[in-house]
Amino acid sequence: MSMKLATLALVSTLAMLGGAPAAHAQAAAPAAAAPAACPAILKQSFTRLQDEAPQDLCQYAGKVILVVNTASYCGYTKQYEGLEALYAKYGAKGLVVLGFPSNDFGKQEPGSAKEIADLCYNTYGVKFPMFSKTVVSGAAPNPFYASLIKATGKTPAWNFHKYLIDRNGKVLESFPSKVTPEDRQLVGAVEKALAG
Repeated sequence: MSMKLATLALVSTLAMLGGAPAAHAQAAAPAAAAPAACPAILKQSFTRLQDEAPQDLCQYAGKVILVVNTASYCGYTKQYEGLEALYAKYGAKGLVVLGFPSNDFGKQEPGSAKEIADLCYNTYGVKFPMFSKTVVSGAAPNPFYASLIKATGKTPAWNFHKYLIDRNGKVLESFPSKVTPEDRQLVGAVEKALAG
């Protein structure tokens, strides 16, 4: 009996000795890089256009963000192509375009989520994140747009108004609908924000 106890004690001691270096190695390992802190303006959640899955905007913390209110039946709708090209060109450098369909102006976004998604993905090849239809102006814009409006003093006057947010969540600039995604002023502001 005492031999069994001695063997158990020895096995237990060896296990403890074997585990000690591993525990020490874990303690000495460098901590994983913390994700970028989520700025207040991104502490919002919206449903994704294609499947209505909730999306936390904090997932874009640390990126340069171009926010655009979109519409399917507008003279500016072809800007989807330019926005996608901008996203494709600068996405790897940290740019994300966020699209928010809205029926606020001229009732130019009357369709269902499926109809809007079909137009975005099938007609214009949009790959940047798109969210469900929402209110971006008037007396009760969604909370994200309310923050953008407050930060810039500029309310969208029409479809395809754009806001640029830096990596730290600071709203840098607002661009009216007529400023296209290819416009030097907008591209220059995006490149400057990416370099900053």
